[in-house]
Amino acid sequence: MAETEGGRSTKRRDQLLDMEHEVRKWWDEGRVFDAEASEQFPKEGDKFFGTFPFPYMNGYMHLGHAFSLSKLEFAAAYHRIRGANVLLPFGFHCTGMPIKASADKLRREIERFGNPPQFPKVEAEEVVVSEPEVKPNESNPGNFKSKKGKAASKTGKEMYQWEIMRGYGLSDAEIATFQDPVQWLRFFPPLAVEDLKAFGLGADWRRSFITTDVNPYFDKFVRWQMRKLKQFGKIVKDLRYAIYSPLDGQPCADHDRASGEGVIPQEYTLIKMEVVPPFPAKFAHLEGKKVYLAAATLRPETMYGQTNCWVLPDGKYGGFEINENEVFILTERAARNLAYQRLSLVHEKPTCVVELTGQDLIGLPLRSPLSFNDIIYCLPMLSVLTDKGTGIVTSVPSDSPDDFMALQDLKSKAPFRAKFGVKDEWVLPFEIIPIISHPEFGDKSAEKICIDMKIKSQNEREKLDAAKKVIYKGGFYEGTMVAGEYTGMRVQDAKTLIRNKLLEQGQAVVYSEPEKKVMSRSGDECVVALTDQWYITYGESTWRKAAEQCLANMNLYSDETRHGFEHTLSWLNQWACSRSFGLGTRIPWDEEFLVESLSDSTIYMAYYTVCHLLQKGELFGADTSTLKPQQLTDDVWDYLFLSGPEPKSSEIDLSLLKKMKREFEYWYPVDLRVSGKDLIQNHLTFCIYNHTAIFPEKHWPRGFRCNGHIMLNGEKMSKSTGNFRTLKQAIEEFSADATRFSLADAGDGMDDANFVFETANTAILRLTKEFGWMEEVLAAESALRVGPPSNYADRVFDNEMNFAVKLTEKNYSDYMFREALKSGFFDLQTARDEYRFSCGSSGMNRDLVLRFMDVQTRLIAPICPHYSEYVWKKLLKKEGFVIKAGWPKAEDPDLTLQKANRYLQDSIYNFRKLLTKQATGGKKGKNDKPTVQIKPTTGLIYVNEQYDGWKRECLNILRDKFDTQTRKFAPDQEILQALQNSEVGKTENFKQTLKQCMPFLRFKKDEVMTLGVQALDLKLPFGEIEVLQENLELIKRHIGLEHVEILSATDPNAVLKAGRHASLLKQAPPSPGSPTAIFLTENDMA
Repeated sequence: MAETEGGRSTKRRDQLLDMEHEVRKWWDEGRVFDAEASEQFPKEGDKFFGTFPFPYMNGYMHLGHAFSLSKLEFAAAYHRIRGANVLLPFGFHCTGMPIKASADKLRREIERFGNPPQFPKVEAEEVVVSEPEVKPNESNPGNFKSKKGKAASKTGKEMYQWEIMRGYGLSDAEIATFQDPVQWLRFFPPLAVEDLKAFGLGADWRRSFITTDVNPYFDKFVRWQMRKLKQFGKIVKDLRYAIYSPLDGQPCADHDRASGEGVIPQEYTLIKMEVVPPFPAKFAHLEGKKVYLAAATLRPETMYGQTNCWVLPDGKYGGFEINENEVFILTERAARNLAYQRLSLVHEKPTCVVELTGQDLIGLPLRSPLSFNDIIYCLPMLSVLTDKGTGIVTSVPSDSPDDFMALQDLKSKAPFRAKFGVKDEWVLPFEIIPIISHPEFGDKSAEKICIDMKIKSQNEREKLDAAKKVIYKGGFYEGTMVAGEYTGMRVQDAKTLIRNKLLEQGQAVVYSEPEKKVMSRSGDECVVALTDQWYITYGESTWRKAAEQCLANMNLYSDETRHGFEHTLSWLNQWACSRSFGLGTRIPWDEEFLVESLSDSTIYMAYYTVCHLLQKGELFGADTSTLKPQQLTDDVWDYLFLSGPEPKSSEIDLSLLKKMKREFEYWYPVDLRVSGKDLIQNHLTFCIYNHTAIFPEKHWPRGFRCNGHIMLNGEKMSKSTGNFRTLKQAIEEFSADATRFSLADAGDGMDDANFVFETANTAILRLTKEFGWMEEVLAAESALRVGPPSNYADRVFDNEMNFAVKLTEKNYSDYMFREALKSGFFDLQTARDEYRFSCGSSGMNRDLVLRFMDVQTRLIAPICPHYSEYVWKKLLKKEGFVIKAGWPKAEDPDLTLQKANRYLQDSIYNFRKLLTKQATGGKKGKNDKPTVQIKPTTGLIYVNEQYDGWKRECLNILRDKFDTQTRKFAPDQEILQALQNSEVGKTENFKQTLKQCMPFLRFKKDEVMTLGVQALDLKLPFGEIEVLQENLELIKRHIGLEHVEILSATDPNAVLKAGRHASLLKQAPPSPGSPTAIFLTENDMA
C-alpha cells in the first residue's frame, strides 16, 4: 500500500487498515456474530434484536446509509459487550421500479446510441429567467404557502444511465449486461456484503437475503403476508386517486420516485365557467359545444362573490375535449392530469382542439356557477401560476386580499388596462360582494385588512401573504355565510354542502394533481390518476387506534420523532399496494399485479428469524436442499409466527418447524429499528400498522430511533458536486474505525448531522498514537509503581475511570453515541493525561494503568471494534473477544472527589494565568516603555474555606427563601427586605455593603439553577487546604516555583507573610472555591 496520497502520509491509516484486516479474520474464524436462540425464553435485557431498513440495491452503499446504520451497529455492539444475545440481520431490497427503470434506460440508450453508446456532446448553458410576483390558485385554510415563485431553466448535458454505471468503475462490456434487471440483483448485494463486513458490521450474515420472486422463500413469505391482510379485511380493491407515472403505466409510490417523496394528491373543485357565445374567431369552430374556463379552487363556498376570473396573459392554454359535448380551457399540464381521471374524450390522452394564450382569453364573457353577477369577464393577472391548478383562477375580492388589490390596480390604472386591451365595462362596474362575515374584519375582510395593513399594490408580496393567512384561517374556522342559501351557517359546515351541490348539478367536477412536482425514476413527470387497484386500508378507524396504541408503548427516543408519527397517523389513508410493472412478488389472488416496494417491507423482520434455516446462508434462496419453497404453505407460516396449530399435512420435518418457531418466539419482538426520519411518513408507519394487523400485541415493535441526514464537511452530500463518498471509498480513505469514529461524532438528533473528514483524520492520529503509547508503557511495565493505589492522584484517576464507565454506559443505553464517544474516549484520555503529569517522579501506578487500558479498550469497542479487538488480543494478551468481554466493572463514583479535583485543576489554571500576567507585566499601551520584570520565586496561596460576614448572611437568606419543591426563589423584594432586617442591614455602611450584596445574590441564584441548592452551602464538601496541601508538588511543577505555601486567610500571622501585598487580600479576598494567590519576588522576600 502506498505510503502517501496527495502528499499526505498514509502510514497511520494503513496501520489501522492492517489491524482491521487481521481482526476480521479472527471474527470470521470465531463466528462471533452468528446469533442462536437459547432454549430458555429471554428475560428483559437478555436479548437484543435490532434491524435497519434494507437498502435498495441499485448502486453501492454510501455514507448516508452508513450514518443511519451506525446507530444500530453501535447499539447492537453495546448490548453485545454487556452480555446480551444480539441479533443484527441484514437484507437487501430489490422490489419495485428503480432497478427495472434503470435497466430499461440502459436498453433505450443502446437502441438510440449504440453499444457502447456514443452520446451527443451538448454545451451546457444557463438560461436566466426573471422571477415574477406570482399568485397560487388558492390555499387550504391553515395551510398557507408563499406566492413567490421561481422559474429557472437549464439546458445541459443529460446524465445517462450508462455514464452513471461507468462511474461505478464498470467496463462497457459489464454495463451492457445490466439491461437485465436480475443482473443488478446478482451484482450489487454481494458487493454490499463485502463493504459492510469491511465496515465491521456485526451482522449474522447467514440471515441475509434479497427480495422479489427471484428469492422463492421470501416470495412465499410475502404472499402469506398479503393473504393475511386480505383475510383480515385490510386490503380492498377500489377506485382511488394516486400519484401515477404515465410512462410506467402504474402508480408511483415514494420509493419509485426520483423526486417528490412524500407528495400526495391535492384535491380541488374544478368550477365550470361557461364561455358565453358567440365565441371569438380563435375557437369559433367550437360553436355548438359547451366551452368552459375550468378554474381549480379549494374554496367553493366563496363562489357567490365572483367578480371576474384571472389568467396569465402570456400563459399557454388550450381547449381540451372532456367528452363529446364539453371543452375545458386550461393548461396542458392540468389536461394531462384530467385525462388520467376519466375526464378526457380519449382515456389517458388529452385531446387539444385549439391552442390559446392568456391574451386570447382576456375579455371573454363568462357565466360562472353561484356568482351573483350574471356575467363576469376574464382579466389579466401577472402572478398567476400555470404549474399549479389549471392556470385559470376565480376572483373573489371580498375575501381574497390578492384579488382585491389586483382588481383595484386594474380599476385605478387606465394604462394598465390599455396595455392588455381591457375595456372599462369589464372592470369598473364590478364591486365587492359580501359573502362571509369574518369575526375581526367584517363582511369585506380583504378590503379591511388591506387598509389596516396599508397595502397599496398587488406587488407587496410579504404583506399580502400575511394578510391572506389571517383572512383565510379566520374566515374558514370562525366565519359565517352572509350570502346564498346557507346564510347564517358556519363556513366550515357550509363548504361541503356547497361543493356537493356544485358537483351534483354538473357545475363543477373533482380534480386532483400532485401537491408538488413528482418525477418517477423512469424520468417522467407524474400525474394523479383515478386507478382501480388494490389498496391497503391504512387510516381505517379501528386499525388506526391499534397503531396509536402500539406507538404509545414504543420508545422513540425523541419528542420530535413521536410528533412525526402522530402527524403521519393523522393523515395517512388508503395506500395503493399493487403495481403492474417492476420487480417483486405477485399479488397471490391477482397475479396480474405485483406487490409494491413499500408493502413487501413491513414485517420482514419476522423472516429474519427463520431465514438462515430456510436459505442456509445463501442470498438468493437457490439452495433448496433443506426444504422446498412450495412446502411453505400458509398453515406453516401461521404455525411459525402466529401460534397456529402444527401443520399436519406439511412434509417439513417437525423438529425443523419447532426450531424455526423457537427462533421467532425467542427473538421477537424487534427491540430497535433505526432509520432516517424520512421513512416516518411511510415505511415505519406501515411497519406499525402491519404488525398490529397480523401479530398479537406481545410481538409489536418496541422501539424506533430516527435520525437526520448526513452532510459531508458541512455541505449536502451530492454526487453532482463531488461531495460524496461510498462506504467503500470512506473505508479506503480513512479506515473503517476512523470512519465509524467520525460517524459517531457527527451527531445523534433529528437534525442533519455532519461527517467531517478532519475528524476522521484526527481519529486515525489519536488511535494510532494511543496504540503506540500503550506499546511503550507495556514494554517498560517494570518501571511502573507497584502496590495498591495510594496517593491523591491515584484516587482521582481511579474515580475518573469509574465516572467514565458509568456515564458511558448511560450514554450508550440512551443511544447517544456522540456523548458516549466523549465520555468513553475524549474525557478518559484527558483524565489519563492529567494523571501522568500529576504522578511526577513517583510514576504511575501499574494496576491503574492496566485498568485504564482495559476500560478504555472496552468503552471504545462499540465504535472502534477492530482497534479495540487488536489491542485486546495483541497488547493486553486477553482471552476471547473484546466485543463480548462484558462491560467493565466500576464502583460508584465519588462526586466529592471529582469536585475536589476540578477545584484543584481550575485553581492551578488560575495560578498559572496570574503568574504569567505578573511575570510579563500585564498588557501595555502603545507608548508604554518595556520594563524589566523580576521573576517571582515564591507563591503564597490564601484560602478561606467558609463564607463569612455579609456573604454568609446572603447565603443564609437565599437558603431560607428557596423552595426546593418548585426550585424557585421568593420575589427579590422579599429577599431584600430580609437582608435589611438582618445584622448586615443594621450596620452603618449598609448602603455600601448592599452594592456588593446585589451582584453576589444574583450570581448565587443563577448558580443554584445550574448546580442545585448545594451552591448555597457555606463551605465546599471537601477541605480546600487539605486538597491543595496534598498536591503541593503538583502545583509547584505546574507554576514553575520551588517555594509555594498554602495559608489560611483567617490566620493573622499568615497574612503578615504577604508583606506589602497584603492589601490584595482585601481587594480580592479568597472565598470558598476561589483561593487568592500572591507571588513574591526576591526583593519582596528581602
